[in-house]
Amino acid sequence: MRSCWLVTRTTEELERDRPFTWFRDLGPRGRRAFAGAFGGWGLDSYDFQVLPLGLAAITAYFGISKGQAGLLTTVTLVMSALGGVLAGMLADRIGRTRTLIITVLMFAVFTVLCGFAPNYETLLILRGLQGIGFGGEWATGAILVAEYTSARHRGRTVGFMHSAWAVGWGLAVVSYTLIFIAFPDDIAWRVLFWTGALPALLVLYLRRKVSDAPIVQQRARTERLPLRTIFGPGLLRITIFSSLLGTGVQGGYYSLMTWLPTYLKTERELSVVGTGGYLFFLIFGAFLGYLTGAYATDLLGRRKAFAVFALASAALLVAYTQIPEGANTLVLVLGFPLGFCASGIFSGFGSFLAELFPTAVRGTGQGFTYNLGRALGAFFPTVVGFLSEVMGLGGAMLFGAAGYALALVALLGLPETRGRELT
Repeated sequence: MRSCWLVTRTTEELERDRPFTWFRDLGPRGRRAFAGAFGGWGLDSYDFQVLPLGLAAITAYFGISKGQAGLLTTVTLVMSALGGVLAGMLADRIGRTRTLIITVLMFAVFTVLCGFAPNYETLLILRGLQGIGFGGEWATGAILVAEYTSARHRGRTVGFMHSAWAVGWGLAVVSYTLIFIAFPDDIAWRVLFWTGALPALLVLYLRRKVSDAPIVQQRARTERLPLRTIFGPGLLRITIFSSLLGTGVQGGYYSLMTWLPTYLKTERELSVVGTGGYLFFLIFGAFLGYLTGAYATDLLGRRKAFAVFALASAALLVAYTQIPEGANTLVLVLGFPLGFCASGIFSGFGSFLAELFPTAVRGTGQGFTYNLGRALGAFFPTVVGFLSEVMGLGGAMLFGAAGYALALVALLGLPETRGRELT
């Protein structure tokens, strides 16, 4: 009897550890929520990436400096912080799914309007408004998925949702390549923005198929906790160090990804097709990085996974930007591990932040800390833009490594949460 029990027990444990058990364990409603959040995050990525991809053409069209061009990304990310905070608070009040619908519509509408901007100042305003929806989508979608997931599989489930960023990024590069071949640069960047209408189609699916997790539906609707709750004695330390972690990781990432297409096109002198090809190699690495990070955050623990990816990302960023002229093959090869590490680090955010805050303020806490980090990290691309005027774009991009150093410091103030149940 005892041996039979051991065999049965071992079989059950093996079943729980199969690669996609996490997806089966979500159940029908959880899988629909995962699909909705995955689609929203992928399309959010698409709408964000059209700016870096079209940045060289936009800079030439409006006759602006690299610093002004970098400000377009900065204002997007700063306003996304506001959007993330507002969406997080709204998600705690009207529910995750309804808030997700609002954010998807917002970033889709304003991305399209960016394509009609008559001047730089209008584009700056419209991009800021797009940022509000951009920031709100992640804050809402990550929480929605985390609350449907068991503690055992939460890291990999939310991490797999993050892989949608690479999918949306890849679609944006395909669109960029085709559009910039078909149209002259002064029209192509506008057409690229107009394709940002695609996310509006996702709203139809969200309205019909997706609902909040039972843990949220059972919570008393009369419970209304203010923003200041996350600055109370029990959560202040978590709020501060989570914000610093978000600042460091996103500052490093956006320093790289905002300027990478321009770096490849101007300093590496690649064609449109060549730039797209190099980016695809990096994006493929990013996609595998998200998937690997999803498992690493469960296997190693949240803090160790962040530390490993931060160290590797900083080292690879330094190596990538210091490749000598004429060694473009090395740029191509090194792009794979760079994309792998710089993206894989994000897989742990959704589960880690969800476990750090209680249900009543999970949306508020997660939305505030991640997006405050995004707002502060948003100044990194602008600094890179201004530094590039005196030291070249490749040298200026080294500034992003400081972000990963800040992330390592932030981890010292945060607890390990692997296995923590959401209550």
